[in-house]
Amino acid sequence: MTNVSSFSPIHVIGGGLAGSEAAWQIASAGVPVILHEMRGVRPTEAHRTDGLAELVCSNSFRSDDATANAVGVIHAEMRLAGSLIMACADKNQVPAGGALAVDRDGFSNAVTQALHQHPLITVVREEVSGLPPRDWDLAIIATGPLTSPDLAAAIQAETGEDSLAFFDAIAPIVHRDSIDMDICWYQSRYDKVGPGGTGKDYINCPLDEAQYNAFIDALIAGDTVGFHEWEGTPYFDGCLPIEIMAARGRETLRHGPMKPMGLTNAHNPSVKAHAVVQLRQDNALGTLYNMVGFQTKLKYGSQAEIFRMIPGLQNAEFARLGGLHRNTYIHSPVLLDPSLTLKSRPGLRFAGQITGCEGYVESASIGLLAGRFAAAERKGEPVVLPPATTALGSLLGHITGGHLVTDEEPGKRSFQPMNINFGLFPELEPGSIVKPEGVKRFRGKDKAIVKRQLIASRALAACKDWLTGQ
Repeated sequence: MTNVSSFSPIHVIGGGLAGSEAAWQIASAGVPVILHEMRGVRPTEAHRTDGLAELVCSNSFRSDDATANAVGVIHAEMRLAGSLIMACADKNQVPAGGALAVDRDGFSNAVTQALHQHPLITVVREEVSGLPPRDWDLAIIATGPLTSPDLAAAIQAETGEDSLAFFDAIAPIVHRDSIDMDICWYQSRYDKVGPGGTGKDYINCPLDEAQYNAFIDALIAGDTVGFHEWEGTPYFDGCLPIEIMAARGRETLRHGPMKPMGLTNAHNPSVKAHAVVQLRQDNALGTLYNMVGFQTKLKYGSQAEIFRMIPGLQNAEFARLGGLHRNTYIHSPVLLDPSLTLKSRPGLRFAGQITGCEGYVESASIGLLAGRFAAAERKGEPVVLPPATTALGSLLGHITGGHLVTDEEPGKRSFQPMNINFGLFPELEPGSIVKPEGVKRFRGKDKAIVKRQLIASRALAACKDWLTGQ
């Protein structure tokens, strides 16, 4: 067996979710890794701490249902692959209905501690302002959506591509003891019980029609942060500011983050709310709750005034108000090969949100793959891609090639940030979906559920085979 000390280190730039996971996978394969993180030396516009894998937006890893939800499937596959991010999320989960949500500080502290304690991982606090030097023969850039301007410019110069950017907004966090529970009540939508939950994991604030309309008017009229040099930068729909949604149509929010379906007011069960604002537990102590889907670019003064119009939040005290930052990603289908390596520079991989995936677990999963691929290359082993039928493989395929070249712009591809979803998975074999015995009508929603279940079970079986080398 080759002694691990004979391996030169692999360098990972960026200590977010993707970089942390990549470093862990490399070290777990017996290869030394140097993890470079600039926070602690240079802050970003969105992070609060210098902790590794800090969550700057929601504290939710979304659905943990591995039987019929694509996000839950990728959770399960990452756990099978020994993911540090998932292990720390599981240890720091807080109640969130059918979702996996975490105590954000406890989660980051757990990741930071694990990486610092691993004997093959060295964490260096420094800014890497350009592409890795040539003597870093294997490196991973996982600097995320807040890549520093100097490094972004170096990447752009190397690739010859215009970098893409979009705005990302952060939701406010409220002190639990400032919420009026004589108006609000605890309930998960449809009383759904999730990991660590009870079916009563959200605080719900009801609005009648007049209150809803007044709130919408205030949102639309609210004073927002200016675009400045970011003028013309688009939003990503998965993190759209609430005031932008309100401006798209008066009923938009009532059919989005403020939908009342599946909720019954415990104080007045016979009266159906016109709209409902939900708050989700943000820390293990249960002292902080974040406003679900309420990412915003309203100015701080406007935020406090407008959000206190919500019944139950009239005396709300905010631990953090919402904010705005810019995300950046590269044209991965054009620039990267199937193993996430930059085509113009062998040995240099990209991982995480900078590749054009969207979401915490998606970013971490691409870090997981980049780390495993780099470790295999260092050890002289073949780089084996996950099957396309797995969640990991389908997301990798989306990033590195699953896009059409347009007639209008030859050579360009229709590439946008994407969460994992069943639309990225290959179709089932014809005849796979069979009507259950005793069921007379089998179509629509019932058939779709069975299809998702089959895709999920196929994915997990294929992932196990991939990990065991079968």
